[in-house]
Amino acid sequence: MTRGEPKDNILKRYLEDAIAAERNFETQLREMSKEGDNTVAQKAFAEHADQTRAQHHRLQKRLEALGGSASGFKTVLAHVFHFAPKAAQLGHDESEKATQNLIISFSVENAEVAMYEALASVAAAAGDKETELLAREIQEEERQAASIVWHMIATSAARSYQKISEAA
Repeated sequence: MTRGEPKDNILKRYLEDAIAAERNFETQLREMSKEGDNTVAQKAFAEHADQTRAQHHRLQKRLEALGGSASGFKTVLAHVFHFAPKAAQLGHDESEKATQNLIISFSVENAEVAMYEALASVAAAAGDKETELLAREIQEEERQAASIVWHMIATSAARSYQKISEAA
């Protein structure tokens, strides 16, 4: 925002951003869980959507404990921009959607790891150990999710290749 912004507003703003990002990603994951023909990936997306919902609820509770509330505007803005990566799927076979979604998910998970690093650092600078701990816990959940997704990409891509090449 601006220099001289109240310190508690800075931390609240970082929490609002994390909540908006998680709500957006939950929506994306729920959509991904219904796309393509890879049931293993669909199940993983649905499970992570549930975890993501729990994460933004935990963040919301922390924000409320600090006297803040989530910004509806930031959530709307995040949802408007979440469709951009899907443009890469145009022209791909149905069997390739899971692989494309896994790539998107891996990218988002790692961006979230970075986002939580910033939140934890701001919380530490503000002397808010509780928010710092929450950010570190969720950051680790995002690292684990990225690892799971990473290990699914190669299998999904090979499966798609087989399916497409056999149809040719």
